[in-house]
Amino acid sequence: MFKLLICYLLLLLLLAQKTFTEKPTTDQQHNVKNTKGLLYPRESETREVRSLDGLWSFVKSEIEDPEQGFRELWYKQELHKIITITTVPVPASYNDLFVETTIRDHIGTVWYERKFFVSRNWTVDKRVWLRFGSVHYSAIVWLNGKEIIRHEIGHLPFEVEVTSFIKFGSENRVTIMCDNRLLLTTIPQGELVQQPSDKGNRTVQTYTFDFYNYAGIHRSVHLYTTPLVYIEDVKIITDLLTENRGIIKYEIFIAGLENESNDALLPDSDSLSLHLQLRNKSGDIVANDFCKTMPFSGTLLVLDVHPWWPYLMDPDYGYLYTLEIYLHAGGKDLLDVYRLKVGIRSLKWNNSTLMINGRPIYLRGLGKHEDSDLKGKGLDYALLTRDFNLLKWLGANAYRTSHYPYSEESMQMADEHGIMVIDECSSVNTDHFSAELLVNHKSSLEQLIHRDRNHASVIMWSIANEPRTAKNQSEPYFREIVDYVKHLDKTRPITAAINVDITKDKLVRSVLLRVVKSPLNFVLLKGQFLDVICFNRYNAWYHNAGQLDMITNVVIDEAYAWNKVYKKPIIMTEYGADTLEGLHFLPTYIWSEEYQAALFSKHFKAFDFLRLQDWFIGEFVWNFADFKTEQTYTRVGGNKKGVFTRSRQPKAAAYVLRQRYFALAYELDRCPMPHDVFQYVVSWRDITLGRRDEL
Repeated sequence: MFKLLICYLLLLLLLAQKTFTEKPTTDQQHNVKNTKGLLYPRESETREVRSLDGLWSFVKSEIEDPEQGFRELWYKQELHKIITITTVPVPASYNDLFVETTIRDHIGTVWYERKFFVSRNWTVDKRVWLRFGSVHYSAIVWLNGKEIIRHEIGHLPFEVEVTSFIKFGSENRVTIMCDNRLLLTTIPQGELVQQPSDKGNRTVQTYTFDFYNYAGIHRSVHLYTTPLVYIEDVKIITDLLTENRGIIKYEIFIAGLENESNDALLPDSDSLSLHLQLRNKSGDIVANDFCKTMPFSGTLLVLDVHPWWPYLMDPDYGYLYTLEIYLHAGGKDLLDVYRLKVGIRSLKWNNSTLMINGRPIYLRGLGKHEDSDLKGKGLDYALLTRDFNLLKWLGANAYRTSHYPYSEESMQMADEHGIMVIDECSSVNTDHFSAELLVNHKSSLEQLIHRDRNHASVIMWSIANEPRTAKNQSEPYFREIVDYVKHLDKTRPITAAINVDITKDKLVRSVLLRVVKSPLNFVLLKGQFLDVICFNRYNAWYHNAGQLDMITNVVIDEAYAWNKVYKKPIIMTEYGADTLEGLHFLPTYIWSEEYQAALFSKHFKAFDFLRLQDWFIGEFVWNFADFKTEQTYTRVGGNKKGVFTRSRQPKAAAYVLRQRYFALAYELDRCPMPHDVFQYVVSWRDITLGRRDEL
């Protein structure tokens, strides 16, 4: 009987796997190119950095002829000699810069071009690199008419050495083709369909995610130098041994020693050595280490350590050291220098708690978007500064990079401000599971983790937002995704934001694992894919709209159900209501500012009940600010669920949220309360005592 039961369970598992008809082979599972280098460009004694931001030439292909530029060889000569051009700013999305719908709603390829000079001084014992912070969605880059690199998956950086393509002491021309088309195999997914119009059939881009598919060169473009032999990459892991002793485990990767035409000028690898110094905020050296043999790795011991704390958990939150890395040849000659900021903290988790530096944390967060008027998803330092000041004004200590990697600059600011980050890849509404999609999904996560692994602010990897995990194909697909992410980084928990019903979800579910000894020798393991379970639910909005009495118990019951089945920490990562700025109703009515505030209050009541259970560890409002979406009758100028307007001004609910988040910070961490969180109305104590003091 037992064997029959086991066979039946195995059959169910095999059927689930078989539905994933394009399940990758073992070779395909490793068909993800590992990222190398991509250190953020920083000047030093041995490196120069030059920005290519500014006005670039711009032209679009016809929607029905995206290959036009290839066919006409636009990259072979200056664009203005071939076709009529205009100019656009970089970084910025191009969609909202013009008055024509044909550009705003463009589907397919656009072309950018910029000319620049490179000094002859850069020819001396240097390598020259061209780096893009992000081009959405895919890009091909030519330098002086020669193709130098291709890249897919927006929101992530890529670079290429261009030393042999540069004309030193002369003018150079960089040409970029950007393609915004989303397919069933891209991350995120979309589909191109033909629909009838007044001028015949035309191509329409469809997608299911609820934000605008902005496109263009979204982040900065840099030209920078390294020495011939250089520090290629840095990987660090920090921990606290005791309250006042911390460690930084490091691996430093060196490149440029092989396959060089002028290798006679290069040092022997045996002669290389590494010197590391750690400086505190005052500039004092607090730790040293030396490495004399490759590969370079070791541990820095930091006494009297200042741990990195989240905002409001400690008066000295967001403390960052500066790690200085010096590469020498022969013990004397300085070859390269690279510096990066390091926050020292421990991060632990179990089946009920997430802890930083040994203390349980409760996440007071928001979902966000990189979105603003005119620039779209373009990097904007003024906007970044405003956003982080607003996060701190709210008393928030966390946000999720919904639903794609945010800029490197925003990650650096999160470190500095002590804001914790759930770092999410650009897999949103994942569906139509296939082998090619799986490879691209893995690649998006590999690039994300490689880029952000050294940030103290990153406390969790989110592998997807609202994937279609009710489908059988999702189970083997996400099993591979989770295994791959755990292979890449075991120092952070893995999560995903789930919106399917708990009875239908297959991402968090337990799985049956086979022990390879004999066909009938199996062991049942209550293995769960995710370390932390996040769920999104819009009670009294998408469900029972307008019914404020149908929130509190529903939220409590769902959180309990997830924890009861899977025994994991629980976070509610999305709840909210669209709110039109300036719309007021008494009694409350949907879309009004009063309704958003009342809806928040009902959720707060549920959260406070759940906080009594140790396993409920966070709440995230959707959304930080209003943002643009595709055109639809359910969106008046975009998604209006922000507690701030798109121009970053507060709605009524922002003040309610601020009161809650600072009250929680006071309760949990005894953080001082800002004097203006609760405005003076009346002294209830004096009223109770029947007296009124003169003010």
